[in-house]
Amino acid sequence: MTRTRPEGTPLGDEFHVYDTTLRDGAQREGISYSVADKLAVARLLDSLGVGFIEGGWPGALPKDTEFFARAASGELELKHAALVAFGATRKADTQAAQDPQVRALLDSAAPVITLVAKSDRRHIERALRTDVPTAAAMVADTVRFLVGEGRRVFLDAEHFFDGYAHDPETALRVLDAGVQAGADVVVLCDTNGGQLPLGIAETVAEVGEKTGFRLGIHCQDDTSCAVANSIAAVQAGASHVQCTANGYGERAGNADLFGVLGNLVAKLDMPVLPEGAIGELSRVSHGIAELANIAPDPHSAYVGASAFAHKAGLHASAIKVDPLLYNHIDPALVGNDMRVLVTEMAGRASLELKGRELGVDLAARPEALTASVDEVKRREAAGWSYEAADASLELLLRRNAGEADAESAVFSLESYRVIIDHAPDGSVVSEATVKLHVGGQRVIATAEGNGPVHAVDAALRTALRPHLSWMDEVALADYKVRILAGAHGTDAVTRVLLDSADGAREWTTVGVHENIVEASWLALTDALAHKAYRVRTETKG
Repeated sequence: MTRTRPEGTPLGDEFHVYDTTLRDGAQREGISYSVADKLAVARLLDSLGVGFIEGGWPGALPKDTEFFARAASGELELKHAALVAFGATRKADTQAAQDPQVRALLDSAAPVITLVAKSDRRHIERALRTDVPTAAAMVADTVRFLVGEGRRVFLDAEHFFDGYAHDPETALRVLDAGVQAGADVVVLCDTNGGQLPLGIAETVAEVGEKTGFRLGIHCQDDTSCAVANSIAAVQAGASHVQCTANGYGERAGNADLFGVLGNLVAKLDMPVLPEGAIGELSRVSHGIAELANIAPDPHSAYVGASAFAHKAGLHASAIKVDPLLYNHIDPALVGNDMRVLVTEMAGRASLELKGRELGVDLAARPEALTASVDEVKRREAAGWSYEAADASLELLLRRNAGEADAESAVFSLESYRVIIDHAPDGSVVSEATVKLHVGGQRVIATAEGNGPVHAVDAALRTALRPHLSWMDEVALADYKVRILAGAHGTDAVTRVLLDSADGAREWTTVGVHENIVEASWLALTDALAHKAYRVRTETKG
């Protein structure tokens, strides 16, 4: 059957990267996109170069209807992708041309339409409450009508793998009804997510051999195999793969778009994205996570902050010789970076690499390197943690390297005191007094806060503000407290991680002590020392 390609269909049609973040991905618990969010997600996906963006179910959901209306009005200009409307076949007791939901698919103005149809006899008979011939007729009539209206149609064969195992004749009959009516692709859906890679590959290969149809794959992640299943299907002959950004989706989620793309491009050398677009993988992943209001998973393959982070000293020794010895690809290929984490597991190579990353050359200073390794191991044993506190680690390394200017004190502490006042009306106020020596002057300042740490921070700022022009630039971005395991109740050792920001950059410092105020004080003073070092360095530069 020969058909004219509808307007909006991508020219490079050998392989389809199909994203359903805005429909299937939005079924994840906790996600609720506004229409503006959906438009922003679509722009990010288009910038990556995916071929098809499924925008939602117009006619069934008012928000999705509005999304397609705004997209059609010119708010969404896609450079790479075709917009797809998702919906169901006609009802059993009507014709496609008269079915309101089918008409809504046309009204969406989307050039491509994906229809979902049950392909498992049990679902046809129990959920649709009809018979197989009627279900096949519903598919054929709807596809034929939409193709006749100039739309390109894909058919999602829901519950295909379970249905094919139970009754292969019915599953194939549904596919055949769609293709004979004009569907370009029939997508085999592992709707319950229960398949494993070898089984997926066998079924895809077998169905492709029996039918000759163009096959797609849609995998859920209930066995934690959605990415592997998708890749197995592609290797078995599927040329259309459906995914969601960051694996968002119902239950355990869907096949992760970025994991699938990383494997297709970096491992199988398949040119499924525009040239250079694979370098946008990390940026797009994190951008969509922001719009979904979900913290990015640092351990996501390819795009996670920890995807190329190395902790063991043995790894660092090899990486020092050749980074690819312990990285499966160059992280820059997908827009990510390699990091070396420094913990009690670190050896000389780890610290040397980390120092290089932070701008401290320890290779030419073996005594400083030895002292730094010993100090890190000793401190980590006492509860300090440097893998997330680069600013404190940099100060430690510079101090051991003899760069006294790096931690020449912003001030010297004489003493501080904190008083907590529980008033008769039940209010609790903390008051802190700090006594410092700054620039040859003795400075005393007092401030109140809603807690002891807040009060100490406020008093410290009051004391330093007249002496440091940049003091008001530094803001507390985040404050994390952890009671270390193995300690005793309220006597326990406390670790504080402090994120500071000055509008241009963020940095993290750490403090550890039995007293939470002192632990916080150590992190606070490291934060200011690090800022002071940066200011001095920039001034000299």
